[in-house]
Amino acid sequence: MVITTWEEATMSYDAKTVDNKPLYEDFLTSWKPRVSYHFNEEVSRFHFGVRHPMKPFRLMLTDHLVLGYKLHERMDLYRPRRATKEEMMAFHAEEYMDFLQRVTPDNVKEFTNKVLTKFNIGDDCPIFDGMYDYSSIYTGASLDASRKLINEQSDIAINWSGGLHHAKKFEASGFCYINDIVLAILNLLRYHPRVLYIDIDVHHGDGVQEAFYATDRVMTLSFHKYNGDYFPGTGNVDEIGTGDGKHYSLNVPLRDGIEDDAYIRLFKCIVEPVLASYEPGAIVVQCGADSLGCDRLGCFNLNTKAHAECVRFVKSFNIPMMVVGGGGYTPRNVSRLWCLETSVCLDVQLESRLPAAIPFVKYFSPDYSLYPNLSGKIDNKNTRKYLESIKTQIMEQLRFLNGAPSVQMQDVPPDLQGFDPDMDAAMLDEKADATTDSRDIELDRKDGARRKELVD
Repeated sequence: MVITTWEEATMSYDAKTVDNKPLYEDFLTSWKPRVSYHFNEEVSRFHFGVRHPMKPFRLMLTDHLVLGYKLHERMDLYRPRRATKEEMMAFHAEEYMDFLQRVTPDNVKEFTNKVLTKFNIGDDCPIFDGMYDYSSIYTGASLDASRKLINEQSDIAINWSGGLHHAKKFEASGFCYINDIVLAILNLLRYHPRVLYIDIDVHHGDGVQEAFYATDRVMTLSFHKYNGDYFPGTGNVDEIGTGDGKHYSLNVPLRDGIEDDAYIRLFKCIVEPVLASYEPGAIVVQCGADSLGCDRLGCFNLNTKAHAECVRFVKSFNIPMMVVGGGGYTPRNVSRLWCLETSVCLDVQLESRLPAAIPFVKYFSPDYSLYPNLSGKIDNKNTRKYLESIKTQIMEQLRFLNGAPSVQMQDVPPDLQGFDPDMDAAMLDEKADATTDSRDIELDRKDGARRKELVD
């Protein structure tokens, strides 16, 4: 049954009005966050391999939906430069970075199995064409997003190409080569005394937890599937940190099939007291889409609205927030989710039907909806008793925190803008060449006009 609205029945619009009508409803709130969208279209052109579940073209689908809903009109758009090797070495070992720069599909046979094993290269993390470029592009976007938060140019900075939370200091892991999240947090720590990291990927955010396991300046909070065998095999509730970081690593291990209401309720019951206890200066939210139902590698029953509600809840505290992507291996659902969560950051509500004019719209058949039904495919093994026990253990950890940890005041580093002298020089040369070309064209035009006058 099709229900016709009063507006559709009594009014008609010209083609131009229809084309420019936004496909969203604006929430009339008193505070509108400044949102920046950091993307580089080149990142979606890389290919892990035919059989590999990681599909970077999901980012292209996301950008098409964002453009189709006209959300770009409400954001600051940035095309960031690539991260430099020196910037990535703020976390990763030089030996590992040298390897990533040198290895290609053509020369991989020159490296011994011992070297490939050392850096965890294999089926999960293959050598593919442009691997280093791919890593530097998504990392550069996360670093740019962190700089916009530091400079207070943005209240919320989005980089859907980032969120690769498994990469370690010395090795690749879980489809991740460079840990852009760790690098962005290290940047934020140069300005903010404390940063809270929240991870709602179906897999444990082990790389980020490991990087900050012994410090109280970063609190990591991860909601994920855990049974001891599920990748990466870490993330039990008893992993609480060590040294100064003891009780600053929080893990919420979940079982198969958790559903919308239980997940949202648990998320809010934990996140609110965490924020009250820790008082972060900035928040990084990893929005891995493999926690959706029907994901190729996932095992939860979450719908897009439930996942997005977590982002909405964190945003409601009005703390500078960086939002990144992560896992997600059913591209049509990944792109729908990240478009929806972009709208959440912008305080607008999108129409359920997808924009008809976007490229690849047939990819979203048969429903063509922003809110596909993704629940009920896996039996829910999370009993109320089990979830209550997890919540109780997290609250017990928070009791050990005697307020937010303090940090000694120091000068703000002078290089937070992230300028690259070589890049700046190249841009100046390009601008000078363009100016010279433009001037030559104008002079040729005038000379031609004078010659015509003389002939006349």
